[in-house]
Amino acid sequence: MNPDIKPSQRVAEMKEYWFAPKMREVAKMNSEGLDVVSLGVGGPDRMPSVEVVETLCDSARKPGNHAYQLAAGIPELRQAMSEWYKRHYGVEVDSASEVLPLIGSKEGVLHVSLAFVNPGDKVLVPNPGYMAYTGVSRMLGADVVSYDLIADKGWMPDFNQLERVAAQGGVKLMWVNYPNMPTGAPANRELFEKLVDFGRRHGIVIVHDNPYSFVLNDTPLSLLQVEGAKDVAIELNSLSKSHNMSGWRMGMVISNPEFVSWVRKVKSNIDSGQFRPVMEAAVKALGLDESWYDEMNKPYRARKKVAEKIMKALGCTYAEGQQGLFLWGKLPEGASDSATFADRILHQARVFIVPGFIFGSNGEGYIRISLCAPEERMEEALRRIEEMNASQK
Repeated sequence: MNPDIKPSQRVAEMKEYWFAPKMREVAKMNSEGLDVVSLGVGGPDRMPSVEVVETLCDSARKPGNHAYQLAAGIPELRQAMSEWYKRHYGVEVDSASEVLPLIGSKEGVLHVSLAFVNPGDKVLVPNPGYMAYTGVSRMLGADVVSYDLIADKGWMPDFNQLERVAAQGGVKLMWVNYPNMPTGAPANRELFEKLVDFGRRHGIVIVHDNPYSFVLNDTPLSLLQVEGAKDVAIELNSLSKSHNMSGWRMGMVISNPEFVSWVRKVKSNIDSGQFRPVMEAAVKALGLDESWYDEMNKPYRARKKVAEKIMKALGCTYAEGQQGLFLWGKLPEGASDSATFADRILHQARVFIVPGFIFGSNGEGYIRISLCAPEERMEEALRRIEEMNASQK
């Protein structure tokens, strides 16, 4: 390579996503016959609805469905998203102007940031929190300001801290995520009301990333249920977790018409829309009745019980009532740092779990177990950990 050719400054300063090298390590162990049980990544392992898959296949057989699509998606999909919000959250959404389909909600993290954030603007991100909030903000030259989530406060924001940050000025955007990843802390209406009030008083856009509200949760909540929320808030949602469609890349952004139009302008310059058969299948998915969500959650409930046994076998403690696709646990007293702890489990028990430090400094001292592995594989992980414990006595 020509030594005079250099990457952009953003690439030079960017760190590789933590999971990429770790998954290469796990893949290498598997290639050596070590058969690692992966309890790391939070991608559903079960199939979407049969009707959804059939809709995809039927649509893909139609010659006219393989053309470019508009970035705004087909009207039927926007209407289905609008009706889904009304049916499950009680939120009125205008399908023509207040909803925009996304190629997964992770895309929305970038598109929303591009639509609102200028270099030097401050962006509030949770600590611990989803790594993409920080990564994308830094990529755009924003000033990332982390706000604390701690166990003693139920992993909820400290609004006294937020008020101090807001008083200094320059905050453009705030990322929030409930049910929370990685901690599993559930949402509540009081928190959402405080967030909307905070955003309104300080002119800060509140972006709620809401992909887990149907997982191990009987009462899905939306930030947009708060009166006046659309004036200052944006919500990202996704079919990845709620419909077992993570690889299909189907998400949405909901807000007031002006905010949505700004995001649509960004999106129209970046992609050429989604595959029409995927959009038509998503319409079918969004129309599924309550029995779909009940059946989807049955294996997660069973798996969570095994995950709790794994936590106990590791000497970890955990909060009851966690929601979403993970179980978040505190390391035992006297344990090493979370990376060393997780690596020991990987290499001694051949079980891959995620160390909490990757989600921010407040994640240190914790681990995360994914529920996205078959129950028998989770039982195998438990057996291996118990054997490891026995061999070390």
